[in-house]
Amino acid sequence: MIKQLLAKIEAKEAVVGVVGLGYVGLPLVREFTRGGARVLGFDVDAAKVKALRAGRSYIEHIPAEEIKQMLRSKRFEATTDFDRLAEADCILICVPTPLTRMREPDMTYVEATAREIARRLRRGQLVVLESTTYPGTTREVMLPVLAESALRVGRDFFLAYSPEREDPGRSDHTTKTIPKVVGGYDRNSLKAAVACYKLAVDTVVPVSSCDVAEATKILENTYRCVNIALVNELKTLFDRMGIDVWEVIGAASTKPFGFTPFYPGPGLGGHCIPIDPFYLAWKARQFSLTTRFIELAGEVNVSMPEFVLAKLMDALNERRKPLHGARVLVLGLAYKRDVDDMRESPSLELIELLRQRGAKVDYNDPHIPKAPRTREHHLRMASVPLTAGSLRKYDAVLISTDHSAYDYQFIVDNAKLVIDTRNATQNVKRTRRKVVKA
Repeated sequence: MIKQLLAKIEAKEAVVGVVGLGYVGLPLVREFTRGGARVLGFDVDAAKVKALRAGRSYIEHIPAEEIKQMLRSKRFEATTDFDRLAEADCILICVPTPLTRMREPDMTYVEATAREIARRLRRGQLVVLESTTYPGTTREVMLPVLAESALRVGRDFFLAYSPEREDPGRSDHTTKTIPKVVGGYDRNSLKAAVACYKLAVDTVVPVSSCDVAEATKILENTYRCVNIALVNELKTLFDRMGIDVWEVIGAASTKPFGFTPFYPGPGLGGHCIPIDPFYLAWKARQFSLTTRFIELAGEVNVSMPEFVLAKLMDALNERRKPLHGARVLVLGLAYKRDVDDMRESPSLELIELLRQRGAKVDYNDPHIPKAPRTREHHLRMASVPLTAGSLRKYDAVLISTDHSAYDYQFIVDNAKLVIDTRNATQNVKRTRRKVVKA
């Protein structure tokens, strides 16, 4: 079966199925269609499928014109009909892997997708998991479900893991140019997965196993999580000492070796860094080990919204204004600058904390006109206009996301109080009393 599958892939006759058409799946669809493959996109969200079929995009950095171009090429079709999985030669799984409330891996979406595939699995298919997860998931979670089909891995069907490395909003690196790490369950599975991804990406990096590929992504994100936690902890220390942490980082960055700058913020956001290290910490406990760096980093990063809130309360108290009843405008709902992605955004936690303490909260985000419902939050809010008059109405303006569309001089000039969690006002002319860094 491997020879037939490789021949189809190399002839660009293989159909690629992408399960999950979000921030990971949709960019992948785009690159495979550009590479000449026919792509079937699967999603349980009928609204997403309807939008794509109509040539509309729900992801800001993928313009509607690119969706229309994929449709015009006749190489892309979106569907909610999972019976059509049988049509795909290569099935790539891009579904969420969140945490439970107890900060343990939630494999619900992965397991459900595996069951859908297993019901329709046929000889000669390749199945690849892309969702970020702990080492062992492909072997321990995916394979037992797929094996219920009575087909044998490595002979009848092929199984691999390739971690997504999406970073929404970047222009210097894309899905096509970011090297793709691929680990196969066996030699034939690796061959099939490498051949498949060569249709869409410039560089494929084969590794010895699915477990190594899974561990690679966890290492990448844990590295960032721990270093961000370090600067977040230093931020709280330097704040007590009356030292500007951003100035310190800027000065340290002048060293041409031995230092990589990381920057503090109001908390961690995005689809990977706030979640993935906890996956590894959970897995480590199965081996009777405690990942102290990871767990401590998680504690520090999770505490940042409370630190920001304390700074806001102190600043209001100095102005004889209690937080209860205060009007607060949060700038930025996205988890990072210049994107419409609000997954795990610290802004959501900040808004909830402010509401719990009786503040009257609004938000502005030029990239997110209306706050969609998430697994953990349902804000029922829409972005308010950002004018001189509206800024003056608020007791405090909290900069949570430093979008480049904001005129920070304008904001500082018209706001009564600015709480800056991103050093966005570093080049703004201001009085020290009006801007509080948090």
